Amino acid sequence: MLKRFLVITLIGVTLYNCSNSKEIDSPLVDFAKEHIDKVLAESGQKTMNITWKIDSATQEVQAYSITVNSNDITITGGDESGLMYGGLEVAEQLSLNGTVVNTAHAPFILNRGLKMNIPLDARTPSYDDSGDAAIKNVKTVWEWDFWKNYLDQMAINRYNVLSLWNPHPFPSMIKLEDYPDVALDDIYTTSYKPNGLENEMGDPGLVASVVFDNLELVKKQSIDDKIAFWQKVMQYAHDRGIAIYWVNWNICPNSVATPVEPMYKTYRINMRDEKPGKHGITHQIDNPITIAYHRAATKQFLLTYPHIKGIGITSGEHMPLTWEGSNREEWVWNTYGLGILDFKKEQPNREIHFIHRVWHSDMEQIMAYWGDYPDTFDVSFKYAKARLYASPSINFYDDHIEDMNQYGLKSWWNLRNDDIFVYRWANTDYVRDFIANMPKGDTKGYYMGSDGYVWAREFISKNPELSGEYEFDKHKFRFMLWGRLGYNNDLSEDMILKVFKKHYAIDDAELLFNTWQTASKIIPQVNRFHWRNWDADWSVESCRAREKLGGFRDVFDFIDNPVMQNQNLINCKDYVTKVLSKEAITETTPPQVTERLITWSNDAIHNADKLYSEAASAQTKALLSDIKAMGYLGLFYAYKINAGTQLVFYQTKKDRQYKTKAVNHMQKALEAVTAYANISNTNYHTQMLARPGALNWDAMVAEVKKEVEAVTNL
Repeated sequence: MLKRFLVITLIGVTLYNCSNSKEIDSPLVDFAKEHIDKVLAESGQKTMNITWKIDSATQEVQAYSITVNSNDITITGGDESGLMYGGLEVAEQLSLNGTVVNTAHAPFILNRGLKMNIPLDARTPSYDDSGDAAIKNVKTVWEWDFWKNYLDQMAINRYNVLSLWNPHPFPSMIKLEDYPDVALDDIYTTSYKPNGLENEMGDPGLVASVVFDNLELVKKQSIDDKIAFWQKVMQYAHDRGIAIYWVNWNICPNSVATPVEPMYKTYRINMRDEKPGKHGITHQIDNPITIAYHRAATKQFLLTYPHIKGIGITSGEHMPLTWEGSNREEWVWNTYGLGILDFKKEQPNREIHFIHRVWHSDMEQIMAYWGDYPDTFDVSFKYAKARLYASPSINFYDDHIEDMNQYGLKSWWNLRNDDIFVYRWANTDYVRDFIANMPKGDTKGYYMGSDGYVWAREFISKNPELSGEYEFDKHKFRFMLWGRLGYNNDLSEDMILKVFKKHYAIDDAELLFNTWQTASKIIPQVNRFHWRNWDADWSVESCRAREKLGGFRDVFDFIDNPVMQNQNLINCKDYVTKVLSKEAITETTPPQVTERLITWSNDAIHNADKLYSEAASAQTKALLSDIKAMGYLGLFYAYKINAGTQLVFYQTKKDRQYKTKAVNHMQKALEAVTAYANISNTNYHTQMLARPGALNWDAMVAEVKKEVEAVTNL
């Protein structure tokens, strides 16, 4: 650890051979130096005079300043993370501009994180592993190269928090002396093929018997080797300035208890007749053995992994509700709370940050148990529900802030991307405004991720050059924006464009960049107009919900579906009502929404065609195809909304001219969705999404054909 005010100077040092210089004992700084070293090697410059120093009196934590005096550069950080970010800034300036200029930055949001629902094993799954992304990535999350790439890119993009979410990770990660049958050797996935049905694999959070009946070995690995692997991963995260939090759901002992049966028609389970599992453990809230086990597991988890920064819990769907007479918080305290206190008896100086998710919870009851927690205690809230890509202006949190302010708490914002899984997306203004609009005084930090998708290794590309690449590489700029703009909300568009130009080798990179920004406006506009709160409610890429929630969303669903609140929008039905009653309309109307969508979509399609070249790289061609696909998706929704508006006129006035217009719009929607499907099928395999169900473009076209027929036959 660097001491306060320590100054280490590198004068005239050849960065490829630092044996003659006094080294800074910091892996974070070493990481930054490696990047500077690499840029200098690429440019042919072999020496640079750099002074590294920590000055916590003049710099905030994670902040840095860069002072340039001729060929001498001084990087001053408030801590090791600040020094690392300053060094990465020097490397980036050299790479993009060939020079370094005076620069100073401090974090805009102090904690900037990613959320991964991590499928450790079919027996210890994440929240919902009934999608292909989870099933195919069990192997990936046990690969060292994946984590090295992932954590390096997190640091480069200024993320400093990684939250790993799993209902019950303990059997795959620890050994317990008093519960010897709990630990799991080896790694398994399942050969069961999900059908997109509600809770067919025990989800959310549980494991159904169909999974255990179809286990498929991924890798032979002892529990001791598993522990060593995760200790290595967490050490590496620590060496990149990344704090690790583990977040769970309850009560979900999974492999430790008796497997549940598939719950096709119910959401919550009745475990009263459950047979005891290992050591007598069950899913029941009043089972003292289950309580004792969770308490012991929490303690051992923290003892096993010294770099766990914090624990997060969910009083989840599989606990009786507070308003049904249950004291959920007593159970949570007696398990995780007392488990942490047991740990702190052995390591009293180690602080364990605690995050209590506000989900099916009561703040007064929470604080009755957690008000005297000895370390940092925060709450967590679904900031944009499941729709990260809808609007940068969110106000779902007012009641949550009022509740937590009574207790002087701050909130982690759970940024749930359950919108865009396939297509590359990047809109600088959207992300910048979204983060800037967070209520900073009430914000502890944010973590961005999905409940229905595992962002590890992609598995649907048909291009051999891109098949199997890491999602962090495929979606490089999306991940970059949410990290970099969280650290520096004023990060210049010019700098982002320069990074883009280095990545996408194309003559008119600026036109490609601007076209991508335009295409990326389409999905948020559609989500704002056709508002569906939660992950299973809606997939914008396939225009469908889970079967239990209605399946494909046809034109009739678009007539009176609610718009997103406080976005100055009006749906088709309410718009026609106002038009016919000659009432003043102050909202953005469906015709205005479709005009935007058509303009953006046509620009995206036209420019993607204009920029296409057979000589372009595989990454560039893939981006152009995604832009064009989003363009046709935008046209599909535009014409569908137009058809919905005309249908309301027809239903109200019984004038067949409106029906004719509706049919014409639906025929255009069919043309657009057919083009969208053709592009998508050329580039990607279909997949099963964990929450809304199958993403199948041919099936989508077939549904739209049914829509055209239904409207024609009215």
